[in-house]
Amino acid sequence: MRADRVFAYGAAAGLLGDLLLGDPRRGHPVAAFGRAAGAVERLLWRDDRGRGALHTTVCAGGAVALGALAAGAVRRSPAASVALTGVATWAVVGGTSLVREARVIGQALHQGDVEAARARLPHLCGRDPQALDADGIARAVVESVAENTSDAVVGALVWGALGGVPGLVGFRAVNTLDAMVGHKSARYRRYGWASARLDDVAGWPGARLTAVLAAAAGGNARGAVQAWRADASKHPSPNAGPVEASFAGALGVRLGGTLAYGGRIEHRPVLNGEGRAVEVGDIERAVRLSRRVSLLALGVSVVARRVVKGKRS
Repeated sequence: MRADRVFAYGAAAGLLGDLLLGDPRRGHPVAAFGRAAGAVERLLWRDDRGRGALHTTVCAGGAVALGALAAGAVRRSPAASVALTGVATWAVVGGTSLVREARVIGQALHQGDVEAARARLPHLCGRDPQALDADGIARAVVESVAENTSDAVVGALVWGALGGVPGLVGFRAVNTLDAMVGHKSARYRRYGWASARLDDVAGWPGARLTAVLAAAAGGNARGAVQAWRADASKHPSPNAGPVEASFAGALGVRLGGTLAYGGRIEHRPVLNGEGRAVEVGDIERAVRLSRRVSLLALGVSVVARRVVKGKRS
């Protein structure tokens, strides 16, 4: 069986598995990688960029190498190759967990239980929930759904199309390292620099594809493109900017503005300033858009994998 068909069948099966099963409560491969990366950090940590770069190389490189070894071990069996691709896709995407968490918060807000929504928000993003009212929580959820559609689904599919199983697991490894050490705290400002920069590079194609697909699937392509062009570059993240701006324009809402992380206040640029303020009902609209974008990304990735393999043959 050709490699492009292996990826097509396996990626579709993996996304279906995520839709039906979501993430396991115990024994998730990404959690196991996180524990291993934490152990490496305990051995290597110094307040030094070089040590951080070594940490990134060992952890991300090790994940890619394991993926390549596994793919090589089953390459003579089409069925096993499809199964491995399916399992890898299911392990690295997180669209269903993203949707579930967003809907749990949305349901709490619909019921007027702001405290329950605040208690649940840390499961989705790192905002300080105590500083947010109901509409602020809704805005945080919509922004998180937009950004994580790229990080948790589209980016993985893009790298799966480019690199097969090693690409899938490598992307998730890089994204996980960024979440662990890539933030600008006193401990990780230098040590996490390499992980953060590598995540920016790895996330670049997926973020642009997510923005394009949000414009195509959101019902307001013109608004999405205008917000992307006008406001994406203002965002401090080179990848979250295009995604959040495109979602904002597609949904007709304003994103960005003042937010709090761990007691630290940030004043971020407003995205799609002509849109209205986010309301609780926009959470479900963002979730549905995320689902459409994910399905379209699967189709684009399958076509891209065929093109990539065709050029190599």
